[in-house]
Amino acid sequence: MSSLLRHPLSALVGAVILTVPWLVFYATGMHHAESTSTLAVVGVSGLAVLGASFLLAWGAETAEKDVPRAFALAILAVLAVAPEYAVDALFAWQAGAQAGTPAGREAANLAVANMTGANRILIGLGWSGIALFSIWRAQKTNDAAVEQNDGFLADAVKLDRSIATEILFLSAATLYAFLVPLGNGIDIIDMVVLVGIYVTYIAIIIRGDVEESEAHVGVPAHLQQYPKARRIATVLTLFAFSGFLIFTAVEPFAHGLEELGKGIGIPPFFMIQWIAPLASESPELIVVAYLVNKARSTAAFNALISSKLNQWTLLIGTLVVVYSIALGRYGVLPFDQKQAGEIWITAAQSFFALAVLINFRISVREAIAILVLFVSQVAVEFYFIRTVPSFDTYNILIAYTAVYMVLGVAMFATRLSDVKEVAQLTANTIQEARTGSADVKSDD
Repeated sequence: MSSLLRHPLSALVGAVILTVPWLVFYATGMHHAESTSTLAVVGVSGLAVLGASFLLAWGAETAEKDVPRAFALAILAVLAVAPEYAVDALFAWQAGAQAGTPAGREAANLAVANMTGANRILIGLGWSGIALFSIWRAQKTNDAAVEQNDGFLADAVKLDRSIATEILFLSAATLYAFLVPLGNGIDIIDMVVLVGIYVTYIAIIIRGDVEESEAHVGVPAHLQQYPKARRIATVLTLFAFSGFLIFTAVEPFAHGLEELGKGIGIPPFFMIQWIAPLASESPELIVVAYLVNKARSTAAFNALISSKLNQWTLLIGTLVVVYSIALGRYGVLPFDQKQAGEIWITAAQSFFALAVLINFRISVREAIAILVLFVSQVAVEFYFIRTVPSFDTYNILIAYTAVYMVLGVAMFATRLSDVKEVAQLTANTIQEARTGSADVKSDD
């Protein structure tokens, strides 16, 4: 019996079992029934999200045997943040369907608020938290990516230089994002530029070589032993099943958390911007924590950066498409001054975080700085929302934007050689992709 429990497939079955209660809820409609408590929906859907996150991570790790690791992690990132796309698309649709009305304007602002909240959570809690978790776990996992240094909070996570491409493309998206609020809203030009950045990134990494995968253990190691056809079918099944679970379970999970939050007096707008995105980002955070636990810090950060890149490009760029479809014609997704400030502070946070990672390492001090800046801004804004409702929180956003920019510019100024290295490494990757593509054509 004990040997059976230690078999890798036992863990796979255990993860699937976690999802069964939600499948029952979803199939029978119990999550919509008035007799079902909000707490029960949150609990059942939360377990499904947890199980799906493990299935998704195992699928991505197994896929590394057949496709470039960066591409496998990019797929993982898209699936893991799919709920965030769904929530934002819902608000964008409502904005288009009710265009010209107060409800439509509110929905448009909520779409932007939810998007910026999700992006800032990914860096403020995700990047910083995973760095700190990696360094703490290294005491037991002996993660080779974690270096111990003399000095106050000087230990750091070293990142593989293979993520230079992700850093460069995220930098391009971040710099362009500063221009988005200068227009009248999110328009077709924003869509073309931002979606174009992501499509170009995918076109490059998909042509990369399939590297000799790291030594996996547990479920991925077992699945990678399957014959190629069976292995690919298994990976696709894991992706499809976990994607379905995440797509269907996270919205009720997020909505349930919203209802529980409202019950204890948290303002609805604050819930939409912070609590709902935190719930929708949970699969991604669980997946990267799992990777760190297996001493794969580099893969974890690759997934986080890829998630940030697709949210900062696809998520923003496609909102205008959904809005226009609901509107029945092309239209610019509008937003007010407050949301312009939200976009600027989100871009500034991304700029600062990239300044931290540009040298392919993040120290405890830097992780704490990212975390403190994020938490303090949310806390200060929440304080004024609760105590002085008439206070214009736009000023808080601009103040923090300035802080992020000053710190980011100062760090980039001292790391110009690292900027050049990232650009050169990306140029090499692009050249290798072109050469590989040419070789394939000549072989044909």
